[in-house]
Amino acid sequence: MKPVIGVTACRKMIDPHFFHVAGEKYVRALVETADAVPMLIPPLGDDIDFRDIASRVDGVLFTGSPSNVEPHHYGGSESKADTLHDPHRDATTLPMIRSALEAGLPLLAICRGFQEMNVALGGTLHQEVHNVAGYDVHKEDPEHPIEVQYGPRHRVCFTRGGMLHGLTGVEETMVNSLHSQGVEVLAQGVEVEAAAEDGLVEAFSVQDTESFALAVQWHPEWQASENPVSRSIFQGFGESCRDYGRRRG
Repeated sequence: MKPVIGVTACRKMIDPHFFHVAGEKYVRALVETADAVPMLIPPLGDDIDFRDIASRVDGVLFTGSPSNVEPHHYGGSESKADTLHDPHRDATTLPMIRSALEAGLPLLAICRGFQEMNVALGGTLHQEVHNVAGYDVHKEDPEHPIEVQYGPRHRVCFTRGGMLHGLTGVEETMVNSLHSQGVEVLAQGVEVEAAAEDGLVEAFSVQDTESFALAVQWHPEWQASENPVSRSIFQGFGESCRDYGRRRG
């Protein structure tokens, strides 16, 4: 049986109605590389009970998004007026992360999902890494073609002996970079798995959990089957979800 993996969605206005949406690239990476069946999780906050969802899925993928986590969730200063937020998603994903970890569900968090996981576990964020002294520009140039935006941008080094090192068999790789938010204070109970050359945390894993629980700041879902590192991440996640499903019976 293929594992069923929940996929977090954003709430987006497509006039005249709100829609719940998730990028196709995440869904395709699960189908083509993790060999899984994706299931959309609507951003309905308290109107859904994650315990019901957890009883039906074998893992959860926390997707990226153009929106930022609202700063009041981590004690940050007010965002700039033109910042895109998604409070319905925040109200769904932040408690979901904590519940999923308690349930032992395998988790993979990407970009916004990476930031959500850090906040859900008590960490804080820089809202604009490119305006923080000592850090490089990590956001994309929207004027560039999509292939350039998602192309290799900078090097990250994996923690030797860590989860990513074990999954991929390499100690460093080139990654894409399409984010403004970044880790300010890393949450407790996690271990750094990768860092950029400017020192910014690019991946972490959750300690004291038997299941797969990995967060990455870049976008391994982009053409995942064509990139050995990305393929290893999704294959490892998929296998962990299959194992969870077998144990659950």
